Amino acid sequence: MNPLVKQDAEHCFHPFSNYSELNAKGARMIERAQGIYIYDDAGREILDAMSGLWCTNMGYSCEPLINAATEQMKKLPYYNLFFQSTHPPAAELSTLLAEVTPEGLNHVFFTGSGSECNDTVIRMVRYYWNAKGKADKKTIISRRNAYHGSTIAGASLGGMVPMHQQTGCIVPDIVHIDQPNTFGDCSAEEREKLGLERAQQLELAIKKLGEDNVAAFIAEPIQGAGGVIIPPDSYWPEIQRICDKYEILLIADEVICGFGRTGEWFASDTYNIKPDLLCMAKGITSGYLPLGGVMVADEVAEVLKATDSEFTHGFTYSGHPVACAVAIANIKEMQRQDIVTKVREEIAPYLAEKWAELAEHPLVGEARSKGMVAALELVQDKTTNQRYDKSLEIGAKCRDYCIEAGLVMRAVGDTMIIAPPLIITKEEIDLLVSRAKKALDTTLNSL
Repeated sequence: MNPLVKQDAEHCFHPFSNYSELNAKGARMIERAQGIYIYDDAGREILDAMSGLWCTNMGYSCEPLINAATEQMKKLPYYNLFFQSTHPPAAELSTLLAEVTPEGLNHVFFTGSGSECNDTVIRMVRYYWNAKGKADKKTIISRRNAYHGSTIAGASLGGMVPMHQQTGCIVPDIVHIDQPNTFGDCSAEEREKLGLERAQQLELAIKKLGEDNVAAFIAEPIQGAGGVIIPPDSYWPEIQRICDKYEILLIADEVICGFGRTGEWFASDTYNIKPDLLCMAKGITSGYLPLGGVMVADEVAEVLKATDSEFTHGFTYSGHPVACAVAIANIKEMQRQDIVTKVREEIAPYLAEKWAELAEHPLVGEARSKGMVAALELVQDKTTNQRYDKSLEIGAKCRDYCIEAGLVMRAVGDTMIIAPPLIITKEEIDLLVSRAKKALDTTLNSL
């Protein structure tokens, strides 16, 4: 065993891990990366179809980002935004973000992560309604199986049962409605009907709770960690109508979808969502350094700026100068290469075409994609979409066989998901699909 793996087992707690199980076999040691590939301590090349954790949009060796970090480290390695201070990278990035985010979002509160963004929106939403003289508007509506981070506040907003069972949904005044998951024997017409029904659960919840008590609705445009749940076309227009009708703030969690993944700069543009608050992280720096931010709509910002009280919230690393410098370089390099257009018009359509071919595999009940996210539903019976018994852990087996085939593909139960770097080529997509098929074959043969 690599001695560093042994040290890791002795001293390092890993996120979302069963420690006895992990330490029994040892963690996979990733030593270096280049382009869309990672390399382990045995020198094995693995195509990273998850972009790390949905974040390395520009791949692992983007020189402008590396150079930006180096130069900023020399000039100003750290300063904060507290005490009426700022610095050039924060000022420049806030301006740049106002240009690339959806119309009407011209203000940003910097954080260090997506989880911190979602902690921030709870505070900001309630601060906003207090400033409007509507202190009773506290309840935030989210969705079951949603993921909005793993802090107490983020997990409370999220709707993942195992997280709630472990620590409890501690933050009060958060309720959940169903997600727009349409996997199954569902015709196109039924899919759109289900999308409307799931959206209308929001209206029913508002009426039950009382409009004067509901502050906001939060959702990812496409649910990521929940299993790449792509909503029917009927879903988001109805959500927007309901939020507008009942004066409910709409929060778009774009931590995964933002910065080109859906073929637009933000998925809010893809689905014509008009968010009052927009959370972002991950792709803002292509994962090179931790950074997040909450974009604030002009109308909300005007209320916050007009208050005569202090917004008692912030983080040591809010607007970290090196992270901001990398984010600036990342956005400018995306613009220079016209990445968003390439994704929309060339790469995402090709991924959709090749990914759809996997639907013919005996193990696959559905192959779906949107932009640069995609999923496979693993089933025992393709005619009924019956799943395998949970005890068999088919998704986990397939994930491990993917690694053997030289591919990172994530398992969410028996749903296999990908979110490859936006710089992936058509030839690399062919390789990705080929390795996925090999892993599916091995999984099937193992049964």
